[in-house]
Amino acid sequence: MERALARRILLRDYFSLTKPGIIFGNLVTAAGGFALASKPAFNPALCTWTLLGLSLIIASACVCNNCIDRESDQKMDRTKQRLLARGDISVQQALVFASILAFLGTLSLALFSHLLALLSALLGFVVYVALYSIFKHRLSSATLIGSIAGAMPPVVGYSAASGRLDFAAVLLFAMVALWQMPHFFAIAIYRLEEYAAAQIPVLPLKKGILATKVQMLFYIIAFVTSCFLLFVFGYAGAVYLTTSMLLGLTWLLFCLQGFKTGADKPWARKMFLFSLVVVLGLCAALAL
Repeated sequence: MERALARRILLRDYFSLTKPGIIFGNLVTAAGGFALASKPAFNPALCTWTLLGLSLIIASACVCNNCIDRESDQKMDRTKQRLLARGDISVQQALVFASILAFLGTLSLALFSHLLALLSALLGFVVYVALYSIFKHRLSSATLIGSIAGAMPPVVGYSAASGRLDFAAVLLFAMVALWQMPHFFAIAIYRLEEYAAAQIPVLPLKKGILATKVQMLFYIIAFVTSCFLLFVFGYAGAVYLTTSMLLGLTWLLFCLQGFKTGADKPWARKMFLFSLVVVLGLCAALAL
């Protein structure tokens, strides 16, 4: 009985290394991309295998990120209880686990999805692990690198369903990349003291909160524009247009309110939470 309990705890611990919340968020955008490209018919088996393979590759990237961030995680309240930060799991064990996840994910996409989907997923993996995870400790502009990795899942879903990369895939990539910038900046403002303690040079620390708000404003305007272009070029319909414009313009209004508020943290938290509503609503509209 004790041995069985210990095994369950061990499996749960390894699962936590994969950052399930990040996996879910990326699968939502991947599913949106797949749904957009599923014309004239939706292939549920292909979608399942694509999302499974992608989730395994993302999980592997997150485990690798945990290994790289283990020292800075010890300095942040929200991350100091992570297993690698506490030393409960060794780096060697974590890397073996990451390698198994990457192999299984690659195999799933190679055998049951499309080559373009596999290459897109692997590109996202390399950018996230080899570039973003390292440079975020050195450059405030590393957020841009991270947005490239984070914008690959909808491209994976789209290419898996359509077997091609066209202008629609470019627009999907741009939409999610642009969405990520104000999304992350909101987190950085809300968790500013923690990033300072971990010596991670996020934009609010390097340039100030006002400069960050200005960048958030421009990124949201660009995001709304990219959403509109998906309709203009005939890739999405009226339901998508109405939903995306309502969500995008509401997010823009919230952003403008930030220039008048003196309570930056509550405002940043509202911006972060609504950014999740935006991406969920957008992907649901793409499916419809």
